[in-house]
Amino acid sequence: MTVVAPSLRLERSLLKEHELIIALDEVGRGALAGPVTIGAAVMDAAGARRRIPEGLRDSKLITERRRPDVARRAAAWVPASALGWASAAEVDEVGIMRALGLAASRALLAIAEQGVPVDRALVILDGNHDYISRVHPSRIRVRPVIKADRDCASVSVASVIAKVARDALMTDLHDEHPVYQWDRNKGYASPEHRTAIEERGLSPLHRASWSIAGAPTLF
Repeated sequence: MTVVAPSLRLERSLLKEHELIIALDEVGRGALAGPVTIGAAVMDAAGARRRIPEGLRDSKLITERRRPDVARRAAAWVPASALGWASAAEVDEVGIMRALGLAASRALLAIAEQGVPVDRALVILDGNHDYISRVHPSRIRVRPVIKADRDCASVSVASVIAKVARDALMTDLHDEHPVYQWDRNKGYASPEHRTAIEERGLSPLHRASWSIAGAPTLF
């Protein structure tokens, strides 16, 4: 299968009308354990003229071994980047979509702390649903774009930095709960993870509201 590299076509078009683009993408939405993570990457007109880093893709299309290097070069390529997190407990408390909104809002606040005028930017969000606007404390302009993580280079940056950061966290958390093998499955529903849940129950870092043990369709 031929993998199409992302471009800056959409970003360049939008930057004719907007001062800045802030690209957002999430990882961890479908995991059984651990947080959801939002990556944010800023793109301006000057950045949109620079060459896209070699190997940049949607994080799902980059091998685990290569992702950290691609993420490092991608983060250095954009003017600013940041991460936002929402815990498994927050997913349980407010639901997955609002938790994604919280994580996205936190990523935008982290971008703002770097001096980026978020209120003057257009936010490109991978997907077809704006889960940010109702959560973020100030008014922002959001444009959901289907397959943006695949097609838009700035969103690919957000995707890969979020994926590498969340994978590293889940690998670290493996030491606290080794039975679930999070160093291998990163909190997703591998057969080994499912078996460990069936035998040992849920950890405090599982999304208990999802009725994991009684919902085999989640696996």
